[in-house]
Order: sequence, then structure tokens, then C-alpha cells
Amino acid sequence: MPASAISRTSIGGKPLKTEQHKKDVSLRKVLLVGSPNVGKSALFNRLTGRYVTVSNYPGTTIELSKGYAEITHRKVEIIDTPGMYSLSAITDEEKVAADLLLTEQVDVVMHVIDAKNIERMLGLTLQLIEAGLPVILVLNMADEARRLGIKIDAGRLKQILGIAVVETVATTGEGVKKLIGRISHAKPAEPSRIYYGGPIEKSIAVVTQQLQPHEKLSTRTRALLLLQQVQTINDTIDWAQTIDKDYLRRVVHNCLSQLEHSVHYHVTVAIQGEVNRIIKESVLFPDSSSRHFRERLSRFCMQPLAGLPMLFLVMYFGIYKFVGGFGAGTVVDFLEATVFETYVNPFVVNICDAIIPWPAIYDLFAGEYGVITLGIRYAIAIVLPIVGTFFIAFSILEDSGYLPRLAMLIDRVFKKLGLNGRAVIPIVLGFGCDTMATMVTRTLETKREKIIASVLLALVIPCSAQFGVILGLLAGHPYALMAWALFVGTVFVLAGTFMARLVPGEKPSFYMELPPLRFPRPGNVVVKTYSRMVWYFKEILPLFILASILIWAGQITGLFQFLVRSLEPVVNAIGLPDGAAVAFLFGFFRRDYGAAGLYDLQKDGLLSGNQLAVAAITLTLFLPCIAQFLVFKKECGLKVVLITSVCICIVAFTVGFIANSLFNIMGLVL
Repeated sequence: MPASAISRTSIGGKPLKTEQHKKDVSLRKVLLVGSPNVGKSALFNRLTGRYVTVSNYPGTTIELSKGYAEITHRKVEIIDTPGMYSLSAITDEEKVAADLLLTEQVDVVMHVIDAKNIERMLGLTLQLIEAGLPVILVLNMADEARRLGIKIDAGRLKQILGIAVVETVATTGEGVKKLIGRISHAKPAEPSRIYYGGPIEKSIAVVTQQLQPHEKLSTRTRALLLLQQVQTINDTIDWAQTIDKDYLRRVVHNCLSQLEHSVHYHVTVAIQGEVNRIIKESVLFPDSSSRHFRERLSRFCMQPLAGLPMLFLVMYFGIYKFVGGFGAGTVVDFLEATVFETYVNPFVVNICDAIIPWPAIYDLFAGEYGVITLGIRYAIAIVLPIVGTFFIAFSILEDSGYLPRLAMLIDRVFKKLGLNGRAVIPIVLGFGCDTMATMVTRTLETKREKIIASVLLALVIPCSAQFGVILGLLAGHPYALMAWALFVGTVFVLAGTFMARLVPGEKPSFYMELPPLRFPRPGNVVVKTYSRMVWYFKEILPLFILASILIWAGQITGLFQFLVRSLEPVVNAIGLPDGAAVAFLFGFFRRDYGAAGLYDLQKDGLLSGNQLAVAAITLTLFLPCIAQFLVFKKECGLKVVLITSVCICIVAFTVGFIANSLFNIMGLVL
């Protein structure tokens, strides 16, 4: 978006030009902060309108959205910050949000929270107040809280906290006008003092003596952040340079020697204790069995003995049966056999026969690898139903609150792989789109975790279309499916364990907000599925068409045939027919494209159960698609990507060779 983009409020705001803002000394700056998934972006859109500027935060790949609005005759800049849980930042996204709070001169900080989860989010509000920042507490999703019977006394909460408290529903606009009216009146509250225990309080007193007054942040907050050795506090923050680092280390060491746990742990416990006291005075929760049932079910999901069987049921019925059975079976069969083979392809062939006399141009549209007969057929008849059913299943899991609990369940296992439970989000997203999941790795805490997660996504995790097609291919061969899962799962564990020891860096810690378990709302599921399907048509369908054109060009020039011939000895070595080389070459353009190529081979009866298993294993472990390759390069660097790609090719065909050899030696018929 160019700098001269126009921005406006959706509620009576006047259009404003960005260049005017830069010159106006009366410009006020508002930061939207809060945990992920609390509706910050929806509220941001309500305040600024559609036209915003999106740019990376300096020195990072984290995006910030900025918009402008005119509120009570003042020009206001609104900044939507990445999700954060505490001023003691952990992930890169949290560090960016905390850095903005600690360094930017802002007039208002809107802390947006999910009203139904107020007891878990009010801690950051207390930190912001203690820092002396001008805070407005925004109780968003107030309608959902009311439906659950949660009654929040906003007036009492305002009285206790000493700041403006506004209930909103960003999706409908409820309360937004009232919120806008509070912006111009926001001012710092009288800083509260939370008692953190004798050793920490004494250390705060010692550190504050070494700090100079600051026009924005309270001395107490700055001292507390330094004691916690927050990674955001770096040499770029001026007030952190006024204290001697050796002196600070001695103070921290002395403080830790008197504590049972880390400073951060004791601070968190003290803040939560204060939150609990405030909640008792201002919030009334329904005393119902359903609330207690959800809490028990939540714990049930995170305990290995109960959670693992539940995970199996979710994967079997939600993914295997629905995506692999219904999507890759029933829907694909209908679109492939009934729609395309009976009507679309014959129609296209007849039209092209009649109007295109040049064989090369004819092949571009209606040939074996034609844009319509192959590219669009694969995209719509084979991949689209699989992607669609996966997006539905994923949206249901996402809206139910199950995914964060899955993260807690597998945290201990992931730590063996150099990751933590937070990595379950990009890993699970990888089953939807590995490219999107590779971008999400930026939410992980360290560069080490990003590299490990990105490599695992590129090597082991099949995207939704590839995964669905593979499930469809192996659905009639249950033992082949078990062999595929065993080999791919083993590579996942071995590769992660190896990289955990090979890649240098700090071991990850883990903290994640747990949203409440709830029945998925059909409206949310439909909206999320629809937006992802729109993304599919905009981003992926053109790639299928482009891949068809590149293959056609490769055929015309002979390059495609040369590459196929070069791959044939390799695929023969792992027990596959020559035609599989085409599928692997397709997989370089799009992973799901290659899987769809195997679908054609199976349909023609060219692959036995053993060969299906070997092909599925090798193709799953084969190179990532071009789009994922480029995102991987952006996130981790060209050197890491090139080394990873070479290793992936070696691992994929080596594992395929081992699988084929074992099947033959053991006399297995899958």
C-alpha cells in the first residue's frame, strides 16, 4: 500500500491523507495490544476503515498494520500490534509488540481482551497500568460472554483499575462509538503496586536507585523488566543503558538465590493473585455444571492417557474418514468421473479439435498435460474437494479450542525434537498449507525452533491436498496406509531428534493461552472455510495453470522429457514404474500436483499396494513446492534452504529404497 493511501473511520470518520499526518504536530498515536484471537484486527478495521498500510517492523519479518482516523477533530494513528500475553515477551511477535510499548511515544494503549476469558487476560492490563501507560480496557466479544452467562460489572472494574473500561463486539460494531469517545480522554491511571515478595521487592528498590526518571514508563516497571532479564530490553532502549550490566547481574543473582523459582515465575504468580482478587469483586460467573464439565474436558484433552486416544479419534474421524474418505473419495469420484471425464474434457477436446489446427497450441489446452484437461481438472476435481473438506475439519478444530490443548498434550514430545508445544500450530497448519505454515513459524520463540520446524514442514508434513490425495490413494490398502504412517512418522522423529542435537541455540520454553472449549459456531466455521477457499482459488489455482504451462513448455523444448528420463532410473531403484518419474517432477511444481499424478497411475492399474506405499512415502518426503521453498528462504536464509533441499532429496529416495527393500525381503504384500 503506498504511503499516500487514504484511510477513514467506519463510523463518521473523515478521509485523511497519510502525508498530512506526518506533518501534523497534533497527531495522536493509539496502540492496540492484546493476546492473539481476541478480535484486535476486527476492531482495528472498525476504527480505521479498509485502507491501511502494512509494513514489516524494522529488522524483522513481523508485519504491522497502521491506519488513520479523525476522532473528535484530532488526527489519530492506529497501530495493530502482534499478539502478546505479557510485557515479558517470549516470541518474536511478542517482542515486537513489547518493543513498541517500551519505546514508542503513544497517547493511548487499548488493551483488547476476550471478555469471556477476562481472568486469563487481565494480568497484562495490570502490567500496563503499573507501567504508567494511558490504558483503555476493551472487553471485546462481550456478546459471547453474555451468552455464557458471564456478568462483568464494567463500572466496578473501572473503579478498581482507575481506567476506562468499554464493552465491545467488534464484529457488529457494538460499543465502538463509545470506545471512540473515550480515546481523547484517556490518561495514565495512578500506578498500582503489586507485591511480588520480599526478595523481589528489595531488588526492585536497589535497581530503581540506578535508573533515571523516564517520561513514559514507571521506574518500578523498568526495574522489574531488568530483573526478569527480558530479551526485549536490549541496547536500542535508552533507559536500559543507564545501569551497569555487571551490577545488574549481581543483583539478579542475589535475588535468585533467595527464590524457589525464576523471577518471572514469582511475578506471574503475584499478578494472577491480584487478578483473582479483582475478578471476585467485579465478575460473576455462572455456577453451572456445564462450566465445570468444560474444565474437566479441557484437562482430559491434555492428559496423555486420555488425550492420546482422543487425538486418535479426532484424526481418524475428522481427517481420515471425512477428508480421506468423503472428500478424496466420494466428492473426487463425482467431480472426476461424472463432471470432467463425462462432460468437461470431451467438450474441451471437441472445441479445440474444431478451432485449433496447430498441435502445439492444441496440447497447451487439451493435451495430456493441458491447462484445462490436466491443470484445471486436477485443481477442481481432485485437489479442491480435499482442500475444502480439510479446511472444514480444521476450522471446526480451531473454533472448538482443541488445538491449544493439543499443543499442551504434545509439548513434552516436541521438546525432544528441539521444539515446544507452540510448534503444534505451524505443524498442524502444515497439513493445510505448508507455505502458510512456514510463515507461521515466525511465532516460535527462537531462530533454532524456526529452522527445525521449517525443515520438518519441508521434509515430512504433507499439505492438505497432498495428504488428502494420499489418504484417498491408500484408503483401499489399509496396510499400505499403516506402512506410510510408520515410515513418515519415524522420519519425523529421527529428523527432529537429529536437528535438536545438531542445530545450535537455546532450548525452548513454553507458554500458551488456552481459550475455552466450546461447540464450534457454524457461522465461524463457514466464514473461516470460505476465506480459505477464496485464498485457494486466488493463490493455488493460478499455480496449477502455471505448472501446466511450464510442463507444456518443457515438452515443447524437450526439457521435460529429459528431466523425466533422468528421474526414471531413480524411481526404478525404489521399485516404481517409469511413469512415477512424471509424478515426482509434478511434485516439484506443486506437492499436491505430484500426488494427483499418482492418482492417475493407480487408476490405470500401474501401481500395486507395495508400490503405492513406496510412492506415497517417497513423495511425502520429497522436495517442497516452489512457493514453500521461497517462503522458507525468506524466513531462514538461502544457505539453509539449499542445504535442506539436497538433504531432503537424499532422505526421500533413501527411505523409499529402504521401504521397498524391506517389503521385498519380508515378503509383504500390502
